[in-house]
Amino acid sequence: MADQASGLRKMQELNKVKVIAVSGGKGGVGKTNVSLNTAIALGQQGKKVLVLDADLGLANVDVMLGLRVKRNLSHVLSGECELDDIIITGPSNIKIIPATSGSQSMVDLTPAEHAGLIRAFSEMQTQFDVLIVDTAAGISDMVLSFTRAAQDVMLVVCDEPTSITDCYALMKLLNRDHGVFKFKVVANMVRSPKEGQQLFAKLTKVTDRFLDVALELVAVVPFDENIRKSVRKQQAIVEAFPESPAAKEFKGLARKIVNWPIPKQASGHLEFFIEQLLDY
Repeated sequence: MADQASGLRKMQELNKVKVIAVSGGKGGVGKTNVSLNTAIALGQQGKKVLVLDADLGLANVDVMLGLRVKRNLSHVLSGECELDDIIITGPSNIKIIPATSGSQSMVDLTPAEHAGLIRAFSEMQTQFDVLIVDTAAGISDMVLSFTRAAQDVMLVVCDEPTSITDCYALMKLLNRDHGVFKFKVVANMVRSPKEGQQLFAKLTKVTDRFLDVALELVAVVPFDENIRKSVRKQQAIVEAFPESPAAKEFKGLARKIVNWPIPKQASGHLEFFIEQLLDY
């Protein structure tokens, strides 16, 4: 493993990668939609973006974009192919690592399989600027592994009690057990900018009282009927309806991400992400 990390460090020393984990705790808050639209908006700005579908048991990134997948992460773990062999190209030239769907074995990876996933990343040749990790719903060990290893954790939350509660639960685990102190928040499917600010205020009211964390509201995505239309078309809203309110917010989020600093220390490299996964 030390040799793998060393090789990856050498490969990435001139190519610092921004690693963003998109999570939220509760399912159905639009997490994958946020991940894909943000990735495509970054691609439209000329960035080389890789999306990892980290919902290893219920993959849906490829389905949302109407892409055909021949091989996925399960084939990499079985030794049938390399990680580079399964990468598919999406809109605006973003690259996607597809997971599998309906496979319990992918949810319950053995330590050896987890190590195999790390090794697959260390041997990957594809170069990119931003890695967006679209995690599964809930607070499983796999979700925690991906979120605590990323440089930036972007939490998607809706204005409903269960979403706020689950988002708080995820932050609590990451903060108290794994030393994560900064979270970026996307208020999703809100009726107005004011509602988005109020939702953020509800979240900070609880975290300020019980957790030692810093929250930053990075996007307020409005409820937009065009999102439903774009999902039916199996397209991202930034492509299908680029002038819609939600699409404009995703493009604004992408512009912010471009300016987020990449740490100068080791955590600015992709191998830090991989080593963090390994350490846990």
